[in-house]
Amino acid sequence: MSQKPISSALISVYYKERLAPIVSKLNQLGITIYSTGGTQKFIEDLGHPVLAVEELTGYPSILGGRVKTLHPKVFGGILGRRDQSEDIDQLASYSIPPIDLVIVDLYPFEETVASGADDQEIVEKIDIGGISLIRAAAKNFKDVLTISSRDQYQSLLELLETGQGHSTLEERKYYAACAFDISSHYDTQIFNYFNQDSGTPRLKISEQHHQKLRYGENPHQEGYFFGNLKDMFDQLHGKELSYNNLVDVEAAVALMSEFTDKPTFAILKHTNACGVASAENLTLAYEKAFEADTISAFGGVLVANREISADTASAMKDLFFEVLIAPSFSEDALEILKQKKNRILLVQKLSIEEHTQVKSLLNGFILQERDLKTDAIDDFRQVCSRQAGKQELESLVFAGKIAKHTKSNTIVLAKGQQLLASGVGQTSRVDALEQAIDKAKRFGFDLTGAVMASDAFFPFPDCVEVAGKAGIVAVVQPGGSIRDQASIDYCNNNNISMSFTGVRHFKH
Repeated sequence: MSQKPISSALISVYYKERLAPIVSKLNQLGITIYSTGGTQKFIEDLGHPVLAVEELTGYPSILGGRVKTLHPKVFGGILGRRDQSEDIDQLASYSIPPIDLVIVDLYPFEETVASGADDQEIVEKIDIGGISLIRAAAKNFKDVLTISSRDQYQSLLELLETGQGHSTLEERKYYAACAFDISSHYDTQIFNYFNQDSGTPRLKISEQHHQKLRYGENPHQEGYFFGNLKDMFDQLHGKELSYNNLVDVEAAVALMSEFTDKPTFAILKHTNACGVASAENLTLAYEKAFEADTISAFGGVLVANREISADTASAMKDLFFEVLIAPSFSEDALEILKQKKNRILLVQKLSIEEHTQVKSLLNGFILQERDLKTDAIDDFRQVCSRQAGKQELESLVFAGKIAKHTKSNTIVLAKGQQLLASGVGQTSRVDALEQAIDKAKRFGFDLTGAVMASDAFFPFPDCVEVAGKAGIVAVVQPGGSIRDQASIDYCNNNNISMSFTGVRHFKH
């Protein structure tokens, strides 16, 4: 039969919160309860009858509690198939009572790791008996109901009340799936902890927090976010974040992580910066960033590294944008910005801590370390007779940070601490440069005295030739082309400084 009565239950949980109503309901329904250790004491303190597992097995808890439920009289009662006469006969011959409900809440392994505990304490929080009980009960879902997390207590209580101590096959199969989800996640976290040192090349990802998005990249595509956004952001206002919003937010946060010393503002569109500036105050930084591309800023994602004040909010209040990310907002700023109901305002609480990137590709996945290398002045090797001055070098560092976070092939043009224009995602580097020059001129910038950063080397001297004619006086690039000398020669002949970093920053 699909619907089965629950006559007995085994309860072994780490956290006891929210368990009391379950125990009371089981007692009310006349269901026999087996338990051990702290859970047994908790039930006894509630004044409800409970049978010790030790009485069932004839063995005490041993090895400091490491072995309590690992016994045939426990697992036989869980795994025995009620529709198999041979199983029923064996259970009877060994005096093994069937167990119809298993309630387990595992040792908090993840929480212990996150707490910074030492290795011994972490290892002791690897649950052995509990995970075995979950798997056994879930395997025998045709007969046994498995509750594998305290988050399921409320739904179990509702099930017991509506079913009057009975469960359906559909319910048991659903909770079995939940149990295997929890057990596989638990094992993944344990493997990843141990693999920190061994570095075995395996890809094991398990994320239980998720939210369904309105749609994916386009309305006809379904989309989900797996992770807990609330750990990283507090959303103060606006509509729900979309798939594309999240992609842009990640790009914005990654870019802004490069800028800490000065107030900096960036505007991004489709993951690429269309405006970036650092200045003595955030309002001026915003104005300079917006100045770089007043058209693309429409519908963009904005990010700042300082609190949004009323002055900064007033400067941007008439701009339509999707998202604004900052470490904090003043109350006056919020009052101004909240006048548009759909504006998404995010307080960033954490930086991006994950050092690897994973992408599905073909019939598998590719994984790489994040590009955590930021080129500094000390990394520059000046290769031309004209040496870049301090301000030019600082401007080159600024431009290089933006190039690192821009889709390849890219060329970034900057002056001082302001992005003038960039060529983005072009199939040739000279096309990217010409795009950047054209854009800078369309927005009224004079490129005389500006600097140029490239994400990869110049295969030919055409880039420095075009840049020199446009007024560029300093260049930074990785170097490494077999024709580097041709570019150096042009720069020497035209009073342009050029520095090599030795580091390429492709971004696809």
